[in-house]
Amino acid sequence: MARAGTYAKGVARREEILTKALDVVGRSGPSAAYVKDIADAVGLTPAGLLHYFDSKDELFAEILRRRNEVNVEKYWPTAAEADCLENLRRGYLDTIMHNSTVPGLVQLFMRVAADSPAPDHPAHAFFRAHGEELRGYFVRGIKRVQEEGELDPGIDPEMLARVLQAVADGLQMQWMLEPDVDMAAGVDTLFSLLTSSTTPGTSSPAD
Repeated sequence: MARAGTYAKGVARREEILTKALDVVGRSGPSAAYVKDIADAVGLTPAGLLHYFDSKDELFAEILRRRNEVNVEKYWPTAAEADCLENLRRGYLDTIMHNSTVPGLVQLFMRVAADSPAPDHPAHAFFRAHGEELRGYFVRGIKRVQEEGELDPGIDPEMLARVLQAVADGLQMQWMLEPDVDMAAGVDTLFSLLTSSTTPGTSSPAD
């Protein structure tokens, strides 16, 4: 019984660390004192902080996983709501606009993503699952809006989903290098291009 209680406390402490880390990283971004900043925020030493994770890389991967969960819950429309292009567009834009307020998390995402292709990297599974989940969400929404006549039915949903993901990643990299880049405007431009050939009362090029 004591072991179960200890485990539950460990899980709760780990969750507390990840919640606090989103705020710390969002404000400060990765640095030489990065782990120390999080440890200080939760009243631990860096060694004590990493006691709850297998490594620094696993800590980073879990921070990004938590960030993704929060973004999905707060900014993306539910599957039932993703039945029109405007809702998909709004969810995408809201997420991008939020990202511009947490530069440290964007930096962490891009830095860890660069290392994650290695199969043994702690974040490898997260980035594979994240990409598949994001594209799957887009594919379902794209198919629905194609059925409603809001989008050219000749567009491949799978490939468009990859393009939407690539645009977000690419704009984030540009924004890190050039902070005056308007990421939301870039996403909005893409959606405007997608809808320009299919408007209510007109036929799509595939008709």
